[in-house]
Amino acid sequence: MKNLTARKCSANDVSAGRSGSCERGHTMKLRYKIAAVLGCLVGGRLLQYLLLGMSAGETPPRVGDGRAWRAVQAFQGRLVTRQPAAFRSQPRPALNPRPRLLTKRHKKPASDRDLQEPIFRLHRQNGEEWVHLAVVACGDRLEETMTMLKSAILFSIYKIKFHIFAEDTLHSQFESSIKAWPYLYKTHLEYSIYPINFSVGNPQEWKKLFKPCAAQRLFLPMILKDVDSLLYVDTDVLFLRSVDDVWNILKRFNSTQLAAMAPEHEIPKIGWYSRFARHPYYGAAGVNSGVMLMNLTRIRSRLFKNSMIPSGLRWEDLLYPLYHKYKNDITWGDQDLLNIIFHYNPEYLYVFPCQWNYRPDHCMYGSNCRGAEDQGVAILHGNRGVYHNDKQPAFKVMYEAVRNFPFEDNLFQSLYFPLQNSFMNTVHTLCGRLPQVFLKQFEQAMRKVYEVRVIHIG
Repeated sequence: MKNLTARKCSANDVSAGRSGSCERGHTMKLRYKIAAVLGCLVGGRLLQYLLLGMSAGETPPRVGDGRAWRAVQAFQGRLVTRQPAAFRSQPRPALNPRPRLLTKRHKKPASDRDLQEPIFRLHRQNGEEWVHLAVVACGDRLEETMTMLKSAILFSIYKIKFHIFAEDTLHSQFESSIKAWPYLYKTHLEYSIYPINFSVGNPQEWKKLFKPCAAQRLFLPMILKDVDSLLYVDTDVLFLRSVDDVWNILKRFNSTQLAAMAPEHEIPKIGWYSRFARHPYYGAAGVNSGVMLMNLTRIRSRLFKNSMIPSGLRWEDLLYPLYHKYKNDITWGDQDLLNIIFHYNPEYLYVFPCQWNYRPDHCMYGSNCRGAEDQGVAILHGNRGVYHNDKQPAFKVMYEAVRNFPFEDNLFQSLYFPLQNSFMNTVHTLCGRLPQVFLKQFEQAMRKVYEVRVIHIG
């Protein structure tokens, strides 16, 4: 070794007497090289161990064995091509977890909030949202009402609580009709049947106002005291879109709004109220009460401005004096009274578009509901008796299709396709000339129900 290193020293080093230090320097360099080679061999062996896994004779580490287990976990995703059995048994994380949406909440200053204002809440039972749907039926309205309820339950994803107000002679018929529905649909609903009850004033006067029992809707806030919010509809209504969607309009209310209705007419200068009304009415053309969302909690707690008492009256104290003042001037009964109330309290009303209360007036003189042309009819309101005469065949075809549909049949084969064929017989009429206005939302509602109930649940 000494002779080898001596050759590396220059003549100058030897002559200067530095040959000893030169030899020691070369010896240290050689040791470093040997150490580097040994380190590479050990590192290669470790890498081979990690890449190829443990030999068959070695005992695999137990799950959760401290630092060693965590180190292998860190490597296995990047390097290991075949994991040991102990690692393969571990559960894998779910792929594509739904991201959590982060939204910034802007809290309303306490000074801007009315501390006496009731809290707005939608009905939930066991974490599920429930729609509360009310209807009033008297006389020969049993079949029409059951068809409306059927259209509501066909497309709803939320569960529904029916509040049915009817004459005593109809109670047993409603009960037996609902019990005849298939079990699948009955598990999706609850219902209560109430007698007709006018708690303020003369019941006979109220019962004869406009149509039999129609004024009952005015008394719902006082009767349904445990109900926070409610959707009221006339018996001649059909849901061509899920009732859930109109229910969700409640969430758009601002802090003052407590009810929602659609305009009576889209063109004020040819509307009924603007031409013939002898009493105050809402806005430029009035509102139609055939489809009405109500936050009953707010209605019960507010004071309503009026032309009689400057300080305002509560709902239950307002109805009968208002009726007596205007009873000789009103034509459409309770709807006229609602127009008078919201004329003096416009900040309490949310007005939704015409497709949520689509009537023959929107098409019989030419189409004047742009929302229905663009998006399709959401709720069909067959007033003027059009479900039962031949004046508006498009409305009658829709009603008969829902009425005759067997619950347990396929929605597309037994409802939508036959309806399409029947609707072709109405295209010569003003209301039937645009089939997509009536059928667009209907088809979309069926597809949504199929996806949720058949694909996701089934």
